[in-house]
Amino acid sequence: MDKNSNLLVVSAHAADFVWRGGGVIAKYAKHANVSLVILSYGARGESNDLWNIEGQTLENVKKARHEEIEEAVKQLGVTDYEIWDYEDYHMEMNSERMDRLVKKIREVKPTDILTHGPKDAFNPDHEAVSKFVFEASVLSTSNGVRLDGYATAKQARLFGFEPHQSEISDFKPEVILDITETYEQKEAAMNCFAAQPHLIDYYGSRAKLRGNHARRCSGEKEYRYAEAFTRFFPYVGGEFI
Repeated sequence: MDKNSNLLVVSAHAADFVWRGGGVIAKYAKHANVSLVILSYGARGESNDLWNIEGQTLENVKKARHEEIEEAVKQLGVTDYEIWDYEDYHMEMNSERMDRLVKKIREVKPTDILTHGPKDAFNPDHEAVSKFVFEASVLSTSNGVRLDGYATAKQARLFGFEPHQSEISDFKPEVILDITETYEQKEAAMNCFAAQPHLIDYYGSRAKLRGNHARRCSGEKEYRYAEAFTRFFPYVGGEFI
């Protein structure tokens, strides 16, 4: 990971990227380049506490989530981010949106893409976004997919977040990354999301659990916190890493 490495993160909702990959994103922001696309505010499906406020409106929910995002990206050190403000629950993808993401991939030329994994038992938006990003990543490499001003990209490595209900979603870690150096940043970013307070303790405990797995699988005793991911393609290289 260095300044020649480009990470593109595609998050379905306002806080997904923090809960599921905030530690890794903060590491990339320190040592490489990060571009973040947040497809929706999660105003309909992931802002339940905000809707308990009497007289609440969609506009005010989005405003609150926007403020949370702004503070969270500061905590992670991310400066290049976009909020596309699609409707969530259910999120629908069309050819116009596909072209937009293909253009973004060709613009960023990511070495790695981080998004939702293919299976999430309780959130169809996450599954839809997983498929959407996978397809866009493949289309971005095709010379026959002509988008004026956007040259073809090289196939990026593609990684999927660990879903909330891991076992129920049949998730098995394929990549575990140490986030000990950036865990405090992730914790600070999680605390920005007052709209989903129940997830703060959950993902703190999950980071400790994956830290335990990281120590056991690697023998590296200094690993205290970690995040787990699946991968869409096999590892390819000239040696084991």
